[in-house]
Amino acid sequence: MSLIRRLQYEAADRLAGPMLGRYGRLRALARRSRGKRRAGPPQLQSTRKLKELLTTHYLAGRYADGAVPVAWVTSGFPVEILRPFGFHVVYPENHAALCAVQRQGVQLAQVAEQWGVPRDTCAYARCDIGSTLAQMTPVGRIPRPDVLLACTNICQTVVYWYRTLASLLNVPLFVIDTPYQYGEPDAHAERFVARQIEEAIALCARISGVERDDGALGLVAREAKQASELWGECLAYAKRKPAPWSGFDQFIHIGPIVTLRGLPECTAYYRMLRDELSERARLGIAVVENEKHRLVWDNLPVWFELREMSQLLAREGFNIVVTTYTNGWAETAPMFDEHDPIGSAARVYSRVFINRGMGHRTALLRSLAKEWGCDGVLLHSNRSCKPYSVGQLDLASQLTRDGLRTLVLDGDHLDSRSYSKEQAEGRLSAFMESFA
Repeated sequence: MSLIRRLQYEAADRLAGPMLGRYGRLRALARRSRGKRRAGPPQLQSTRKLKELLTTHYLAGRYADGAVPVAWVTSGFPVEILRPFGFHVVYPENHAALCAVQRQGVQLAQVAEQWGVPRDTCAYARCDIGSTLAQMTPVGRIPRPDVLLACTNICQTVVYWYRTLASLLNVPLFVIDTPYQYGEPDAHAERFVARQIEEAIALCARISGVERDDGALGLVAREAKQASELWGECLAYAKRKPAPWSGFDQFIHIGPIVTLRGLPECTAYYRMLRDELSERARLGIAVVENEKHRLVWDNLPVWFELREMSQLLAREGFNIVVTTYTNGWAETAPMFDEHDPIGSAARVYSRVFINRGMGHRTALLRSLAKEWGCDGVLLHSNRSCKPYSVGQLDLASQLTRDGLRTLVLDGDHLDSRSYSKEQAEGRLSAFMESFA
């Protein structure tokens, strides 16, 4: 590791990143003071802090390789075990979502397709492989990894995706295999996962040159639990009628709980967001004016259509108040245990929503609809995420029998070529008319 590189990394992380974030906030305030007031409720103040956190993370990342150990990880990997070893962590899925929002996802996916990756492959994988091949990113630069870490609890595609990256980058790959939980949680399977986590910790110690510290692992587990519980409290404020924020807001504010979980700044951020939502609820501020109907969203969002879709629904008084995707990082919060960081991590990461059977998925959707007071469910049949989309027709049928209105909406979380805006808007309009 280079001393100069380390100084650059620390300067970006502690000075330049926060300063850029604050400068961006001041510019946004100046623009708003000169222009007209935006429609609807005022923007969450926490959004500005969110931008500062993510700006700092990606700016520091430009200087991370050669300064600190770097790991690229899947969203379902137990990131908490990396924190005591000082890794800078990159989430290719989050980066791909950012590329989609910036309208660069398809361009990068096409690079991978021209190289030979089939178009039926997950668009996150195609975007990430394309970004790696072309060395292109909207964040300036992604640091080269020292290790790739994947976990099969979200899908099997990550195994082949990360094998491809390992070959391209010539770096080691470690995969944690989490057996699919068809019924009730399997203690034997979770012990199997715990042994693999132990092996991953040993690998991280070798790569970083830092000795294992069980006390530090426990402290990180406590931090992750606090942040996850705060995230759950934030989601719960959407139970208020009218809701002070929407599922579309949640898709944006999920960033830190994925990228920075286990770090104090993540916990502090969600405490700030929770307090702001509490104040909004106290004042009766509604994110959707004249809220009439409340919906559950199943699956990943259509990242490149967030604004348009939220406006279409809001015009008719519809509000997505809870999603299975954002709830996933709150559902397992009680399982974190600082006194058993390895065993509890095995439980948390074995029981993620997408690694559970259809019985659990059906029960969860029913529970979310009841707790958040919803009368409809939108199920995004996501061409790019087949494990998340499988069984949705059966789910819709069961939820319809429960008295909920349902719509299975064809789309893609990143690839706009697999999404028909006109068809989607037509089907959403017809769905909303059915409530009349």
